[in-house]
Amino acid sequence: MIRMIQSLNEHNREDLQEALGKGGQKLTPQREVVFAVLLAQRDHPTVDEVFNRARESMPGLSLATVYNCLETFVGCGLVRQVNHERESTRYCPNLAPHAHFRDKETGQVHDIELPPEVMKSLRSILPPGFDSEVIEISFLGRTKANDPLHSN
Repeated sequence: MIRMIQSLNEHNREDLQEALGKGGQKLTPQREVVFAVLLAQRDHPTVDEVFNRARESMPGLSLATVYNCLETFVGCGLVRQVNHERESTRYCPNLAPHAHFRDKETGQVHDIELPPEVMKSLRSILPPGFDSEVIEISFLGRTKANDPLHSN
């Protein structure tokens, strides 16, 4: 029996089902649980973190299944991979244009909103004939103790 500690609301479930369908994939209980884990905290978890969280809802879930789910989500455009140097890949369900800030001390990754005018400015510096589909910006540093980012 599956304990649905991690569950999706109807809107998120429909979005998941639609994106999977467009990618030729089906909605499975495993994919639903893994996607719910990604949406629950939005803290850019690694595969191992997703696996450990998902097993709370689905104890029989294998690490291979979690890898396969995440690969499927990336392929269907549901999440992005976030890579920082040689660290483990992390997964981000925020598909809006944004940057990432990685705290060197804690390893936490935070989303940083990029206003539309910043995105437009970044695209304007491309040479003629170049068009970007994705812009990835990463900041590396430390959050200050009194900073709102640090309170997560």
